Amino acid sequence: MKNTGKHIIASIARTLLGLTFLFSGFVKAVDPLGTTYKIEDYLKAFGGFFTDLLPLAGIAAIVLIVVEFVLGVCMVCNVRTSWTAWLSLAFYCVMTPLTLYVALTNPVSDCGCFGDALVLTNWQTFYKNVVLLALVIILLVFRKTVSPTFVPPVELGIASLGLIAVAGLMSWTLLHLPIMDFRPYKVGNNIPALMEMPEDAEPDQYEISFIYAKDGQEREFTLENYPRNDSSWTFVRQNSRLIKKGYEPPIHDFEILNTDYDDITWDILESETPVTMVVMYDLDKANRKLMDKVTALFEECNRRREPFYILTGSGEEVIENFCSEMASTDYSNRLTPFNHPDRVFCTCDPVTLKTIVRANPGVFVVKDGNIIDKYNLRNRN
Repeated sequence: MKNTGKHIIASIARTLLGLTFLFSGFVKAVDPLGTTYKIEDYLKAFGGFFTDLLPLAGIAAIVLIVVEFVLGVCMVCNVRTSWTAWLSLAFYCVMTPLTLYVALTNPVSDCGCFGDALVLTNWQTFYKNVVLLALVIILLVFRKTVSPTFVPPVELGIASLGLIAVAGLMSWTLLHLPIMDFRPYKVGNNIPALMEMPEDAEPDQYEISFIYAKDGQEREFTLENYPRNDSSWTFVRQNSRLIKKGYEPPIHDFEILNTDYDDITWDILESETPVTMVVMYDLDKANRKLMDKVTALFEECNRRREPFYILTGSGEEVIENFCSEMASTDYSNRLTPFNHPDRVFCTCDPVTLKTIVRANPGVFVVKDGNIIDKYNLRNRN
């Protein structure tokens, strides 16, 4: 093959790899907390030694985002193509076997490789990595046909700008909220509509089997051949195995319970008055410096006679300890949400709360089931 043809193939491989890295890094950079949560999910699923690494999930997320974004910038701009190709090979030599293992064992439902912007199954992620690994190998084979586009000082400047851009984007997102919201709880969405199951929706499909015992021996039967008329067999248990996942609504786990464990979900969703909810998915990790703002928001809602709740995934004991801690401060002489926890504290699944708003504490406001506002509480004046 002539060098021109090899150069074209190498350039196509470089561009495709660069755009993939750039897109993957960008959609993670607009939501670094989402990437952190996904890495935590992996570590919890793997268990054992990996759970000890949970405090490092945030650092791992930042490193992953920076590597992908800067590699993408360098590849697209043809900066040090040989170096970036070798780094990409190392990256995919780790990620491809890892995603194969994840596809085989299925510890998490999706890999999170493109954040919430593009959700792939674990097998789709593995196949995607195989294709990208092949592109890396092609680029390495033909790398000598790719000539530098810029002189070294300009290349350094391009890489530095990429690093500054992704660092700035992540910093803004962590201080505020993601500049692009790919989740079902974005402002303008109607929660009840996203909870509905279409009439023609395909349900989950399960394989049912029955375990019967006879003469001390257990045997598994199907629905077609179990011994329905043979009294010599004794029923032991029923097993069900999911063989095909059916349709799942975008919002399927939104349930809010008050301190009496009453479900008030629809009281909130059907309210014609705006309902303000402060989300603190983990009270132990909530920013104590923002509790004055929680109290101010509580007082404002009281003046307007609008419902106010604090949603948390923490347990009853943690809620009591948290409110006692707040009561020991200068909040004790004021009407605050912390000296009336039974009125304002509600529980919700912590994963749902982390999906609703990427802040601890964050705020979201619902009226007639519509999300009309959402913000990081640190941004409230």
